[in-house]
Amino acid sequence: MSALHWVVGFLVLQRLAELAVARRNHRLLRARGAVEVGRRHYPALVSLHIGWLVALVATVDPQTRVSLPLLGVFALLECGRVWVITTLGPRWTTRVMVVPGEPRIRTGPYRFVRHPNYLIVCGEIAVVPLMFGAWALAAVASVLNLIVLRTRIAVEDQALEEACAEG
Repeated sequence: MSALHWVVGFLVLQRLAELAVARRNHRLLRARGAVEVGRRHYPALVSLHIGWLVALVATVDPQTRVSLPLLGVFALLECGRVWVITTLGPRWTTRVMVVPGEPRIRTGPYRFVRHPNYLIVCGEIAVVPLMFGAWALAAVASVLNLIVLRTRIAVEDQALEEACAEG
């Protein structure tokens, strides 16, 4: 099996596991009175991620050698992803969910960056194609991701400002 297949397989399994965690957390958050906001942009976000993975498989020759330095960057990004999910715990989900009155998370990577998960996703969307020399895919997917994230971050910031008690 090629490095491309290993990386894509890892990403698919990771995303499926994350969806299961997100689904569970979504139910728990709803039970605590959470409100979901920004549903309209969610299909675009999902489509972007699916399209990115499909484009990766469709455009990269599986025999392309992986860049080891960029594979190292990818590994660091994945560690950051785990840090974000662990920090948010039961509040982590793929959707924008807020529990009115709960304070914002300001621990873990949130001490340093307002939206660390989105920073990590931006890194992944660029670095994974670049690991295999797919510069055009990295550029196009990154631009599309920034367009979707512009809406997502605005929606999330407004929801958090309105719903969360500052603590």
